[in-house]
Amino acid sequence: MLFVLAICQKAKQTNASRERDRDREREHRQERREKEKRREEKIEKPKPPTSKTRRESEGNGDKLRENSPGPSSLSFRDDLGFAIVASCTSISFFFHIYIFFRSENQILSRVHWKLSDLERETGAPAAQVNFSVGSHVWVEDPEVAWIDGEVLEANDEEIKVDCTSGKTVVAKISNVYPKDPEFPPCGVDDMTRLAYLHEPGVLHNLKCRYDISEIYTYTGNILIAVNPFRRLPHLYDNHMMEQYKRAAFGELSPHPFAIADYAYRLMVNEGISQSILVSGESGAGKTESTKMLMRYLAYMGGRAATDGRSVEQQVLESNPILEAFGNAKTVRNNNSSRFGKFVELQFDARGRISGAAIRTYLLERSRVCQVSDPERNYHCFYMLCAAPPEDVERYKLGNLRKFHYLNQSNCYELDGVDDSKEYVATRKAMDIVGIGSDEQEAIFRVVAAILHLGNIEFTKGTETDSSEPKDKKSRFHLKTAAELFMCDEKSLEDSLCKRVILTRDETITKCLDPDSATVSRDALAKIVYSRLFDWIVNKINNSIGQDPDSKHLIGVLDIYGFESFKTNSFEQFCINLTNEKLQQHFNQHVFKMEQEEYTKEEIDWSYIEFIDNQDILDLIEKKPGGIVALLDEAWSTNETFAQKLYQTFKDHKRFSKPKLARSDFTICHYAGEVTYQTELFLDKNKDYVVAEHQDLLSASKCSFVSGLFPPLPEESSKSSKFSSIGSRFKQQLQALLETLSVTEPHYIRCVKPNNLLKPAIFENNNILQQLRCGGVMEAIRISCAGYPTRKPFNEFASRFGILAPNVLNWSCDEVTACNQILEKIGKTKVFLRAGQMAELDACRSEVLGKSASIIQRKVRSYLARNNFVLLRLSAIKIQASCRGQVARYHYECMRREAASVKIQKHYLMYLARNAYQKVYSSAVLFQTCMRGMDARNELKFRKRTRAAIIVQSHCRKFLARHCYLRVKKAAVTTQCAWRGRVARRELRKLKMAAKETGALQAAKNKLEKQVEELTWRLQLEKRMRADLEEAKTQENAKLHSALEEMQLQFKETKELLVKEREAAKKAAEHAPIIQEVPVIDHEMINKLTSENEQLKALVNSLEKKIDETEKRFEETSRLSEERLKQSSEAETKIIELKTAMQRLEEKLSDMETEDQILRQQTLLNSSSRRMSEHLGISVAEPKGNGHHEPLSAIPSKKFGASDSKLRRSQIERQHENVDSLIKCVSQDIGFSEGKPVAAFTIYKCLLHWKSFEAERTSVFDRLIQMIGSAIEDQDNNDQMAYWLSNTSTLLFMLQRSLKATGTAPRKPPTPTSLFGRMAQGFLSSSANLLVGPLDVVRQVEAKYPALLFKQQLTAYVEKIYGIIRDNLKKDLSPLLSSCIQAPRTSRGNILKSSGGRNGSSPQANSWFSIIDNLNGLLCTLKENFVPPVLVQKIFTQTFSYINVQLFNSLLLRRECCTFSNGEYVKSGLAELELWCCQAKEEYAGSSWDELKHARQAVGFLVIHQKSRISYDEITNDLCPILSVQQLHRICTLYWDDNYNTRSVSPDVISSMKIIMTDDSNDDDSISFLLDDNSSIPFSVDDISSSFQDKKYSDVKAPEELIENPAFQFLQD
Repeated sequence: MLFVLAICQKAKQTNASRERDRDREREHRQERREKEKRREEKIEKPKPPTSKTRRESEGNGDKLRENSPGPSSLSFRDDLGFAIVASCTSISFFFHIYIFFRSENQILSRVHWKLSDLERETGAPAAQVNFSVGSHVWVEDPEVAWIDGEVLEANDEEIKVDCTSGKTVVAKISNVYPKDPEFPPCGVDDMTRLAYLHEPGVLHNLKCRYDISEIYTYTGNILIAVNPFRRLPHLYDNHMMEQYKRAAFGELSPHPFAIADYAYRLMVNEGISQSILVSGESGAGKTESTKMLMRYLAYMGGRAATDGRSVEQQVLESNPILEAFGNAKTVRNNNSSRFGKFVELQFDARGRISGAAIRTYLLERSRVCQVSDPERNYHCFYMLCAAPPEDVERYKLGNLRKFHYLNQSNCYELDGVDDSKEYVATRKAMDIVGIGSDEQEAIFRVVAAILHLGNIEFTKGTETDSSEPKDKKSRFHLKTAAELFMCDEKSLEDSLCKRVILTRDETITKCLDPDSATVSRDALAKIVYSRLFDWIVNKINNSIGQDPDSKHLIGVLDIYGFESFKTNSFEQFCINLTNEKLQQHFNQHVFKMEQEEYTKEEIDWSYIEFIDNQDILDLIEKKPGGIVALLDEAWSTNETFAQKLYQTFKDHKRFSKPKLARSDFTICHYAGEVTYQTELFLDKNKDYVVAEHQDLLSASKCSFVSGLFPPLPEESSKSSKFSSIGSRFKQQLQALLETLSVTEPHYIRCVKPNNLLKPAIFENNNILQQLRCGGVMEAIRISCAGYPTRKPFNEFASRFGILAPNVLNWSCDEVTACNQILEKIGKTKVFLRAGQMAELDACRSEVLGKSASIIQRKVRSYLARNNFVLLRLSAIKIQASCRGQVARYHYECMRREAASVKIQKHYLMYLARNAYQKVYSSAVLFQTCMRGMDARNELKFRKRTRAAIIVQSHCRKFLARHCYLRVKKAAVTTQCAWRGRVARRELRKLKMAAKETGALQAAKNKLEKQVEELTWRLQLEKRMRADLEEAKTQENAKLHSALEEMQLQFKETKELLVKEREAAKKAAEHAPIIQEVPVIDHEMINKLTSENEQLKALVNSLEKKIDETEKRFEETSRLSEERLKQSSEAETKIIELKTAMQRLEEKLSDMETEDQILRQQTLLNSSSRRMSEHLGISVAEPKGNGHHEPLSAIPSKKFGASDSKLRRSQIERQHENVDSLIKCVSQDIGFSEGKPVAAFTIYKCLLHWKSFEAERTSVFDRLIQMIGSAIEDQDNNDQMAYWLSNTSTLLFMLQRSLKATGTAPRKPPTPTSLFGRMAQGFLSSSANLLVGPLDVVRQVEAKYPALLFKQQLTAYVEKIYGIIRDNLKKDLSPLLSSCIQAPRTSRGNILKSSGGRNGSSPQANSWFSIIDNLNGLLCTLKENFVPPVLVQKIFTQTFSYINVQLFNSLLLRRECCTFSNGEYVKSGLAELELWCCQAKEEYAGSSWDELKHARQAVGFLVIHQKSRISYDEITNDLCPILSVQQLHRICTLYWDDNYNTRSVSPDVISSMKIIMTDDSNDDDSISFLLDDNSSIPFSVDDISSSFQDKKYSDVKAPEELIENPAFQFLQD
């Protein structure tokens, strides 16, 4: 409060001194009025515009921006008022202030009197302002042009000013301009919104903006561009073009993109051709601005090229070529365009670029031969000398310092430019625009020839006044030039040293002296280079192509600015003529815009006088008698031409002759006086080709060179064809103006801040001269002729509302308030004439001074009363404390006495009750023990009885169940073992077949070979058997025949014996009985005996042979039977092999049709049935008594016969099962226990069908197609969330289940014995029976289709996630655009709207709409049980998008960077924080942290007393996350529309600028905008981590599938 009192005291003293000054002013006011009236009577009133002027001013002009300017900084009394308001909160205090302002009606009447007095006195805008002591003003300064200060003393003619530089200046009132004390430190975007529109105000605004790297500023719709002399890539990237593409003109900061976008939209919407005029002196950045304009127009109207490069690309690529051949280093610029360029971009009906044309003006030919130090010649010469060695050798070049056309200056290289790289880039650009390699070769050959021409020196020849090459070096260059021109060397020498004069009778050859030969050489070099440049321009135009059917065009004019040097020749004369013509066009356009503005606002503008520069144009180009017309006449010398000018224009007010000058003349241009030297006017005005040069080059063997000089008609072939450059240039200029007159013009004035070409240097005098030359000051003069000060209603009412009493009580709106203060306002803003703003500020200062006195009185009374009240309250409190202490002492004594009595009573009661409790407890304990013992005995007996019964029942049940389970276990074990064995055998076979398709093919080939071998062996066996049969038959026949013979012999022998015996018997009978005579014939007996033995032996041998033959026959029969059996077995084996081979072929075909999973399941089921059929095990049907009755066994041969049919039926059923699954899960089958049923069903089916282990299958493709078709409706977030939940859950299951081949643990070796295999099968089956139903997710060995399916599923999860996220961003984008800026309410509605919630306004509803969208999406995701990690990522990226949009808007739009807007955005961010708390961390995650940029920026905006904050506090405590560039941008754009508080101190901004300058080399550090991140921020492991605690055993399958018998496994 003491600080406030000190401020009030100081304010009162200042007010007293000012009151004394005002009294002195009142005394002189009447005298000053009388003087002004007398002076005004002598001045004629300006005539109103004629009807012709009015008609010319009609048309479609650009609208001036109506956005209110930013508030300015606080004055001393504003600081006082703010401090008191912040310190005092008493209701009565503000009531007294309110009563004071209501009593100030006389102030408002005084304001009306002053303003109307100004109107009555002048009848026009007030040109002179009455300055009082303490006013802020601008005074002239020879060093910095204008300097600001405070008025110390003032009288009628002079004032004394205390300047900010520390010196005191006395100046005339006519040379002093008022300064706005509330001027914002960062300037204003549009200088038409300046409170005082005059020369120092404009200069100061440009300097303030240049200091904060804001190089672009509007003056209406005119853009002023100050060259920063350093790279600012963040201003010209694609992101910036996208920002300006959607913005209206004036919505964002000034930029060439805004001008180009405005022109493009006018052309498309209104169908009017546009033109953009870029002007400025050399080095101001015209070429770069033109590039930016063409780049943006190509961005807006470009399209992909169907054949090669597009039109816009060719136009952009033509710039390097034109710069190489038309740009050079000058004193003021390293890349100065030495020609004028007008680029016409032609557009079709759809706004696309369809054609283009480039027109050039006045190439500076003299630079080819004459270069002053430290300038350079055209870039192409230096590029060619820095070309690759082979090119340098081809053109016989070398060190560039040896060429005369280049060594006239000591500057050969440019900083940061590599001529060799520029040469390569130029060649590439020529390729792009359609200049072939042969033409490029010819172009650089001509350039090299020009260099060699310059080194040809001449000396006196043998004849009189003749010349010849000086030495061998000159001869060498002459020969080289002739070779490069492909012409005769002698002819070239003659064309340089001789002239042929044609007469009627004869042809005379005249020799030239060395000086004339040098002039001829230079003339040839200049005309060749000029023709070459024109050819390149025509080639580029022909290559790009013009569209004859184009609807509209946008022309970009890159023209040289006004030039005034120490020596001004013919080029400066033509350049300044161009600028005079363009200035006239510019003045007419500005005057038309002013008329449109006043007409739109219904303001009377009839008194405004339009003054143009037609008299200067008549002086220069009028026919006859103009300077150009006189220049085209035949003059012998330059002096005679100058004398003619002196005689003709001696009375012209714009023409003068300098003193002590013989041939110079001075013209007073719109930008100032320029003195021209006429020494070379006549020569430079001649545009002719020497006949010898024409004949020489037109006869060149090079078609390119001869094409540059086409042959002339025969009658003029031997004479010089003369034409005037001035006349031709005037015609081109007239055509240009005709083109501009049918287009809607837009202007960009480029300014060079200093002549050192270095950044951060702002030379006031230099810039002021450029503003005058650029016509900016002329436009300001036109504005000042009417109403130069224009303020929106809300800003005017906010600044001068204290002058109207009813404004402060909010009883009227802003328009009414402005009407009460002023008498003349427009429809949307207030218009003030020159001087009226100063009068209003003076009245405002008077009101504030009186207010300070009243505030001091009220504050002091308030403080005194507070002191008295505090003393009285202190005395009362001391009395109350003493009385209370006494009362408490008496009360304590009484309380102790009563307490002692009560303690005695309770102690005695305690002793008695304790004795009673002991007796009572003993009795109750004894009774309890006795009753408990009886109850326990009874309970023990009952338990034993019941236990015996239970033991008996369980024992009997155990025995029965044990018997049953043992039988059942044996049967199940046997069945499982056998089925497992058969299944494993089939599985091994199928795995081997599936893994090695080549092995199957080899096995097939091997089986085919075995079949062929067995077939061959069978045929061999058949042949052998046939041979054995034949041999056996033959041998049997022989044996039979031998046996028959022997039997026959035996019979014959036997018959002989019988006959002999009979004969002997008869002989014995017939012989007489004679006594025995012992006559014995021993010989006969022996003979017969031997014969008999021989017969017996023969019979025995025959019998043996018969037995052996029978044995051999039996053995042969046995062998034949065995071989027959073997052949039958071979046939059986062949049949089996053919069957196996057929089965293998069927397996291969099944694998190709990708049905392996179904086939394996079918074979597994069929193998168990085949085992039962082979073993004859019957399937038992339960009977009523619990036993089983076996069924009849099925023969195994039936199964083999129906194997193929069974497989085909199984495949068809599997296809039907897949169709049923797809049909079911494609519908929304909901969730079970918070888990998606569809994902669970798909996983169980794939696991049961063993699809993960299949080499080929189509089920995965069908599932992917089903998911893709389900998410076609991308706008349906419910559908997207449902499938995001299902796909993420299925992906988690696959992640947990699938493992790549080769990573599975090694299995134990398969047992070889039958018992071992049965035991292993039993264990595995038991394990599956126990573990399978409990663990739904288990690992399997995945093949390639399963792994591919997992990748595709991952891609779909990311795609669905991106769709949901982008849908939310799309919904929030229009809401954010209205949330960025606080809703504007008039002062009349502020009090009404503050009492309730602004729920009716769309801006206020935007934040709640954002919350509704977030809640809606969160509910949708929760209802579909989307994993929380995905929900967190969605909202995290969404909040990051909100952060980027809010933060970038604060940096790009100055109207958003205010105190009230910060409070509005902060309230919206509070709503978002509340939403994050309600959504909890499970779903919101780190979303709130993503808003850190916007939170810190908004927090900085709403901080009071920013000027007291240091740089370290800002970077370390307040805004640690923001970069220096971002902080600098916010600090410079900030303005307070509520309390008019200042931004940070200048020291802080200086520290930021120093750091930014140090980091300027880093391009990335310059950009201050944020980029939105649209990547996928999660991985499969993140999804898996969110499913760790979930169990899937309780998920219920859909009823539709459970009813299908094929899906009964889903219930397990």
